[in-house]
Amino acid sequence: MDIILVPGFWLDGSSWSGVTPALVEAGHQIHALTLPGLEAKDAKRSGIGLRDHINAVVEAIDGIEGPLVLVGHSGGGAIIHGAVDERPDRVVRAVYVDSGPLGEGGVINDELPADGDEIPLPSWDVFDDADLTDLDDGLREAFRERSIPQPKAVACDRQHLHDVRRYDVPATVIACEFPSSLLTEWMDAGHPYVEELARIRDVELVDLPTGHWPQFTKPAELGAAILAAVDRTS
Repeated sequence: MDIILVPGFWLDGSSWSGVTPALVEAGHQIHALTLPGLEAKDAKRSGIGLRDHINAVVEAIDGIEGPLVLVGHSGGGAIIHGAVDERPDRVVRAVYVDSGPLGEGGVINDELPADGDEIPLPSWDVFDDADLTDLDDGLREAFRERSIPQPKAVACDRQHLHDVRRYDVPATVIACEFPSSLLTEWMDAGHPYVEELARIRDVELVDLPTGHWPQFTKPAELGAAILAAVDRTS
């Protein structure tokens, strides 16, 4: 199976390096994307918006023959959902890592502190304690050193969707900060945070208790969880 990995904010494709060994060993073809504006700390970020990141994933899909799985972490969840909407006949499963699908008109996060056209990785006190679970001082230092400012418009642009066949694509949510039991309660209650997720016809919830960056805090476990989702698909 071809697996496209889409990182969350401030990260490039190399951020999946601790996750991919189990997938490669199982014989899968890995495509860890670096999205526009995230190529380097000094890359151009003005004029890059959410649609540019979705289009980059769609371009990767179009470059692969046959069915594939999309994996998106954090803000990458909104991006892969936009790509599912564009290519619902090509994606056999979408895996959301501590994230979920962003519905029509939603934004990823327009409250992050920006500096001009970009959003640098904020200070740790901006994040909730649950975000930082298991992210020790060494991991925080390494994360900050590798972090790349996020194009501001990606965080603030509204999602626009058009193909209801996106609801036919099975989804796996790997729940880290929030346990699957809470996500189930929210879906049952019609909580707006999971409104789009609740519309997907086949949703699997998998618990991986840790903070918001399991690719750093529990990379082997995350790789195993993605592998299990892919195996159930194929």
